[in-house]
Amino acid sequence: MQQFQTSDRVRLSYTDQGDGPPVVLIAGFTAPAATWYFTEQALLDVGYRVIAFDRRNHGASDAPPYGQRLSRHGKDLHELLDWLSLDAAYLVGGSMGASSIWAYFDLFSYARCRGMVSVDQTPKLLNVEGWNNGFYGLTPESLGTLFAAGIPPTGRGLGMEKTMAGMAAIADATGEAAAMGDAADPATLPLLQDHAGADWRDVIIRTECPMLLVAGAESQFWPCDHATAMCQENPLVSAVVLEDCGHPVNLDQPDVFNQTLLDFLAR
Repeated sequence: MQQFQTSDRVRLSYTDQGDGPPVVLIAGFTAPAATWYFTEQALLDVGYRVIAFDRRNHGASDAPPYGQRLSRHGKDLHELLDWLSLDAAYLVGGSMGASSIWAYFDLFSYARCRGMVSVDQTPKLLNVEGWNNGFYGLTPESLGTLFAAGIPPTGRGLGMEKTMAGMAAIADATGEAAAMGDAADPATLPLLQDHAGADWRDVIIRTECPMLLVAGAESQFWPCDHATAMCQENPLVSAVVLEDCGHPVNLDQPDVFNQTLLDFLAR
């Protein structure tokens, strides 16, 4: 992997392959860039340039004891785009990776984004009156405690068999396991807590670039309605719910997800 240094002296890792319109892939909480393997191949096969980015404390990037908030992750993305001189890129975020893109938009605007895809990330994890599409069981009363030891099981959604099969298929194809980080690592629990309290709905509503919200019909974390609920607010926002998928849509149904992504980029 290649690296660049951020303005706060953190070395962040990324891969950069192919030519053509650039697509930046950003994985979710604890997930490394390697989990995008099958999506990378699908994009490269049809002529895209593909950058897969490890956020700080993820994958091969440095793990500093600071910067554990989404605003800093949004700035890191901004600095990656600067480093690569990308003025018109597609941005694709899985889970918390999507939230880091929304944080980037909030700080630096939509101007450098040709289109954005969120992969099973609700824009608001906290369930409140008028919004029931957050993380199962996360309420104002439990906000300070539910994620104190990582991500708790919800007892909802699809089992993990498809996801584990997807991870095994990546290991078979690459000869190397795509190792996940520890969701209970004390160093990144502040990032998880920051994520839990965020509300990105206004960023989606105000979008100036096309935005596709992909949801897993059987997500373990939240109802798939989080995606369709946002489509009424801005004609640039669209949603797709993929059947037989849990939260890691790109691992559970890689072929279906990749075609969905390619169709969006082609439009």
